[in-house]
Amino acid sequence: MRQHSAHVLKMFSEMQRERLDLHVMFESSGNDPTARAQVLDAVDDLVREGLLQSAGGDFYVLTDKGKQALASSKRAK
Repeated sequence: MRQHSAHVLKMFSEMQRERLDLHVMFESSGNDPTARAQVLDAVDDLVREGLLQSAGGDFYVLTDKGKQALASSKRAK
């Protein structure tokens, strides 16, 4: 998993949410144009990998696979 994708996935855990808005992800990443593009790329990657799913509008939710990936990363530490 790419670094930016791992960072976006970790946001769900840090904010203790299963559903996040893209704007929250942008703000958490610094909100500059480069960071926003990286967030969009990471979200696309995570959706493609089945870790996130679009929940309509600008919202994304963790899939079961995404929850498992977060749990695995916590256990690995």
